[in-house]
Amino acid sequence: MRVEVWSDIMCPWCYIGKRRLEQALAGFEHAAGVVVEWRSFQLDPGQPKGVREPVYESLAKKTGRSPAQVREMTDHVKGLAAREGLEYDFDRAFVANSFDAHRLTHLAKTLGLGAETHERFMRANLVEGEILDDHDTLVRLAAEVGVPAGEARRVLAGDDHAEDVAADIAQAHAFGATGVPFFVLDRTYGVSGAQPVSTFTSALRTAHEHAARAGR
Repeated sequence: MRVEVWSDIMCPWCYIGKRRLEQALAGFEHAAGVVVEWRSFQLDPGQPKGVREPVYESLAKKTGRSPAQVREMTDHVKGLAAREGLEYDFDRAFVANSFDAHRLTHLAKTLGLGAETHERFMRANLVEGEILDDHDTLVRLAAEVGVPAGEARRVLAGDDHAEDVAADIAQAHAFGATGVPFFVLDRTYGVSGAQPVSTFTSALRTAHEHAARAGR
């Protein structure tokens, strides 16, 4: 079974959804036959490259909420993340254009390191307060999981894998996704959002049973 996950490394709900999917897989009796593939998405493709905004400031601007309301909203998300073992630090986090980071995850995928790079970038952004449109930072973080620094710099200096990122986003829209995380199981079943573990478990079992009936 193949589980494709459309996700943005800037998205706090995506990291929560990732952990919940992982929990569901840990208890799924056929997990050894499941391949998880991470795909790119941008929640805010209009964010100018090179422009970094503190999370609270960005959310206040986009939602029209007061600083106190924004804090209340993010505290709720922090609480949910903490239950999944994720210690979000929105005081240090910045919103930035994620396109180049996604290009680098596609390079990593060609090296068999796509999942590791996606995880590293999400943690860097949401937990560690790293700036994820800074090329030196991206090269350093990717190198930590085994992506050669020279290859990463070459990709970031040009436009390699830009078409791959665009294709992922186009496919998500073709499936009807308007936000992320968005999970597709065997191109047959979809799960939208950071659903409870039980929802992922049910979807995995349903997709597995469908595949078994189809003789796959």
